[in-house]
Amino acid sequence: MSVSCYVSPHLTFNITTQSNNLTYLCEYSERQEYIYNLIKELHDSGLSYRKITKYLNDREILTHRGKKWGETGNSVHSVLKRKHQRDSRIHKLRNKEYKTRYSNFQIEYLRN
Repeated sequence: MSVSCYVSPHLTFNITTQSNNLTYLCEYSERQEYIYNLIKELHDSGLSYRKITKYLNDREILTHRGKKWGETGNSVHSVLKRKHQRDSRIHKLRNKEYKTRYSNFQIEYLRN
C-alpha cells in the first residue's frame, strides 16, 4: 500500500498596520457646545474677554462646572484656546498616516 503526499510551497509573512481612527474622542456636551459657540460668536463680533465675561454673568450663564465666570476674562479665553488646541490635536491625530510594514517573509511547505 502506497501513500501519496503532496507538498506545496506557500509564502507567509506578517503585515503590521496602525490606525488612530479607533481612538475614543469624548464629544462636547450640548451645553459645552452652546457655551463655546456663544463665546466664539461674541468674540468674533469684537467683544473683549472681560465684556464676554460680564455678558455671561449678567445672564447667569454658568461655566461647565456650574460657577460664575472669573472677572478677568481668563476663563473665557481658556474656553476658546482649549477648543482650538483640542481640534488641532484631533485633526493631527486623525490625519496622521502610517506606513504598512511587511516582515518575516518565509516559504513554508504545507501538505495537501
